[in-house]
Amino acid sequence: MTEAIANKTLVIPQLIVGLGNPEPKYDQTRHNVGFAAVDALSRSWRIPLAENRKFQGEYGEGFAPNGDKIRLLKPLTYMNRSGQAMQAVTSWYKLQPELVLVIYDDMDLPIGKTRLRLSGSAGGHNGMKSAIAHLGTQNFPRLRIGIGRPKGANNGNESGSVSHVLGRFSAAENQLMSLVLQFVVECAELSLKQGVEKAMNVCNSRSFENAEL
Repeated sequence: MTEAIANKTLVIPQLIVGLGNPEPKYDQTRHNVGFAAVDALSRSWRIPLAENRKFQGEYGEGFAPNGDKIRLLKPLTYMNRSGQAMQAVTSWYKLQPELVLVIYDDMDLPIGKTRLRLSGSAGGHNGMKSAIAHLGTQNFPRLRIGIGRPKGANNGNESGSVSHVLGRFSAAENQLMSLVLQFVVECAELSLKQGVEKAMNVCNSRSFENAEL
């Protein structure tokens, strides 16, 4: 009986969304690591993405390694309207918000660190503000990927922060991020197999900050 109740509370994502900005000029910028993560999932799980106007994004569906159906989405609405695309998919398939895993960049985490959570605030991230507004709750899982802060930056330096998130990783950082993205695929697979809460134990304890480059 206890096991049956425990199983009911498992949060197993059915839609994974990566946040970013469309247009080639934003490719491979720090703010687009959510896009890069979904691209990595798309390659690993062999789920092709194609533009879907109804869903206002690049969308694909297929089967994850656990055998369950999974949907992938990269909103093409620009970051501050990401929630529109999410709402389009969740409304169409009648998905509850807690079945949506959102992957995005976080300046408050150092490069090489990831953080998986079942819920939380937007933390000043415009894409997440839009997601919370359109899903009508902040109770949905999210995986944050650290992009660090600009060197010598203080929290009040708005323009420095903007140029940092819209800038590209250095060659050394790119090597580190390729390890991180492989790990993000592992975290997503764990979330699907065991539920987000169990996956948190692994995904929040590992860091690639000191990996040899």
